[in-house]
Amino acid sequence: MASSALSNLMLAIHEKKTSSLDLYRPLRNYVTFTYSEREAQLIEDDLETLKQLRSDVERVPDPSPSARRDLLISYYKALCLVETRFPISPDQHHVNAVSFLWYDAFKQKQKASQQNIHLEKAAVLFNLGASYSQIALGCDRTTVEGRRQASHAFIGAAGAFAWVRDNESVKAMIGQSSTTVDVRVECVGMLERLMAGIYYEEALAALIVSPLKDHFEKGWISHVQMKAALFYSEACYRYGMELHEKEEIAEEIARLKSGASRLAEAKKSSRGAPAQLVEAMNKLQANINCNLDRAVKENDRVYLMRVPSPSSLSPLPTFSMVKPMNMAEILDASKEKMFAILVPDNSAKALSRYTEMVDDVIRTQAERLQQASELTRVRLKEMDLPDSILAVDGNSTLPTDLKDDVEAVQISGGPAGLEGELQQLRDLKRVNQELLVQTEELLQKEATEDAQFRSQFGTRWTRPQSSTLTKNLQDRLNRFAANLKQAGESDVKIERSVRENSALMSILDRRPIEAAVPTLAKPMMSLDATEDAIVGNLKQSLRQLENLGAQRAGLEDMLKEMKRKDDILPKLMTSTGSYEDMFRKEMSKYDHICQDISQNIEVQEQLLMQIQAQNEEFSTLFNLEDYKGIHDKNASRENCYKQIQAAISKYREIKENVNEGLKFYVTLQDAITNVKQQCSDFVMTRSIQCREMIEDVQRQMSGLSFQDHRSSGPYPSVHQRTASTSPPPPETQNSSHPHPHPHPHPHPQAPFYMPAEQQPRPGYTIPPYGPPPPYHTPHSQAPPQPYPPQAPQQPYPSWQQGPYYDPQGQQPRPPYTAHNPYPPPHQGGGYYRQ
Repeated sequence: MASSALSNLMLAIHEKKTSSLDLYRPLRNYVTFTYSEREAQLIEDDLETLKQLRSDVERVPDPSPSARRDLLISYYKALCLVETRFPISPDQHHVNAVSFLWYDAFKQKQKASQQNIHLEKAAVLFNLGASYSQIALGCDRTTVEGRRQASHAFIGAAGAFAWVRDNESVKAMIGQSSTTVDVRVECVGMLERLMAGIYYEEALAALIVSPLKDHFEKGWISHVQMKAALFYSEACYRYGMELHEKEEIAEEIARLKSGASRLAEAKKSSRGAPAQLVEAMNKLQANINCNLDRAVKENDRVYLMRVPSPSSLSPLPTFSMVKPMNMAEILDASKEKMFAILVPDNSAKALSRYTEMVDDVIRTQAERLQQASELTRVRLKEMDLPDSILAVDGNSTLPTDLKDDVEAVQISGGPAGLEGELQQLRDLKRVNQELLVQTEELLQKEATEDAQFRSQFGTRWTRPQSSTLTKNLQDRLNRFAANLKQAGESDVKIERSVRENSALMSILDRRPIEAAVPTLAKPMMSLDATEDAIVGNLKQSLRQLENLGAQRAGLEDMLKEMKRKDDILPKLMTSTGSYEDMFRKEMSKYDHICQDISQNIEVQEQLLMQIQAQNEEFSTLFNLEDYKGIHDKNASRENCYKQIQAAISKYREIKENVNEGLKFYVTLQDAITNVKQQCSDFVMTRSIQCREMIEDVQRQMSGLSFQDHRSSGPYPSVHQRTASTSPPPPETQNSSHPHPHPHPHPHPQAPFYMPAEQQPRPGYTIPPYGPPPPYHTPHSQAPPQPYPPQAPQQPYPSWQQGPYYDPQGQQPRPPYTAHNPYPPPHQGGGYYRQ
């Protein structure tokens, strides 16, 4: 239908009309039935958005064509998402409560109603093309910018109609009743040509045949016919000007006559046409007639050429200055988040299959890359590269395992640090010896004092002798002394081993250790002085090989990154075509990197062959076999490796023995400290008892009765004295001890004598006595028990397991040594494991 504005030379396309439709409730019911109520609740916001978009499309078009265009694009994307998740059809298991109704844009009494989402999509796209055409009509085409904007909008309209023709028109008719003419392939194809402008001839050809012949108003056909004639005559006029400059007068006359005839024919049906269009045709006709008269006169007077008939002329050359806009990106819904939580089973299966295809490509290519790297490593090792070439520059290397072992030795202190650890052994031994002497002196002093009082008081001194009470303690101290002696012998062996092997182990203190490896000397005589060139070429090839390896690492990372970003689920959810076509298209993006991998492996194989040839020449020139020790075992590189390995083994053996000694001395120190504490408690207990007995003996010697003085005498009772003269708490006793945190006794011993007013305290025991004075032991009572009393289990049961104390983790680890980084020697046992 023609525009109502007489000044407008363009045709406007109006939108299709529709009826009100509720999509919210049917779609929600489908989700509840197919998925669950929880999913239905999660997509309620999306359903509300879809409902609002459909409502906006139903209303009167927005005053702003641009806003209307954006609304239609948004709604079309939403429909693409609905299509893949909500099957709308008459099927009872589908969304069968939705029916789309649309009226024809040119014959509004005609309508179509279908349970087919493609009718809805086709109608929306038709209206999108109409909105683009309205935008073009609204541009000020009297300015350059206005004409540019109008041209862009018409191209958009052509793209929208082309998208309907290629993607929706046929689907809107499959299995359904006939749809309206305006969205059929013939109509939208004509509208696409019409929007492109230069295709008026094709648009006119479509309008004058069925089914469009009787579908459009006569004004449409007349307008298109006049525009087609105007464009054709304008082309003849301009082409004639070119022919005149070439002096091809005969063809010029024929082209101008053809254009003038076409204009005259079109003007016959110009009644009701816009005045500007008629005026443009008249002006063009006058220009054509003027040029035609001039060409006829020149031909009659000068050229005398035979003028061909217009029907014999070839078609005018054409060139398409515009093409419909590609709407694929504009209408792409794969990035939309609406209904993202709903993944139909077919889409999930398709995604799984695609993922398997990608994984297969990644796995295959990664294996090829790894095999190429492994091949390089093996081939270079066979050729003893790059070690031999580095040896020429004095940059010899060690095998990786051997170098790691040397670094571990150096981190732990190396041979140079053994002297400091030996000094720690000496210091710890001295501390243990001093503790042992101090403990023995405590017992000896108490025994001497007891003997003096026994000699002084005679038979009145009735308490047990010290030697009968300290037998267990003395035995343990004797064992400590024996172990210290044996440990000292082991220390001597260790020191002797360090001295004897210092020359062997000194190689481990070389930094860097590679400095100890012999270098590869250049030949003493050379006929052509090609050594540098041979070495240089080989080094360059090795650098190229290294670059290929780095390139493979980059290709592998690129493969992993591509896989990480390769998420086609949104495309699967919006795709309505064949999954196989999509898979082929998506997998093609891996073709380039697969080709790069193949090229890398091919170049590497050629380079390895080149390196092999260069290395043979290098080996012959530098006598590489002698350097590797194949013939000369005295000065070979392999001999150096063996020397380093032997030094490591000896260092590990000595280090293990030193660590074992340090652990022994620290553990023994704890054990002696524990016994010393027991001896201190024993001596304090005996001292208290001594004072009490002295008082009692003195009272007997003064003729005082013990029983009388127990109730009214000037001296307090034994119980009172014990309570009042109780020794200080263990914390006070331990404050002067060389180790402020001794370990508690493994087996607390019950006291032989404990006043009623006093609670037992660990480590504080009183030897048993008989009944109250006179102080003697009745025959019916058991003899005195040694101090400490014999327990069912020795306080340190593991002491007798070997020549050294080995508490099996019961004592703290030695604070003087670092953690041993080496495993125990295979031969078993060191100096401290006899």
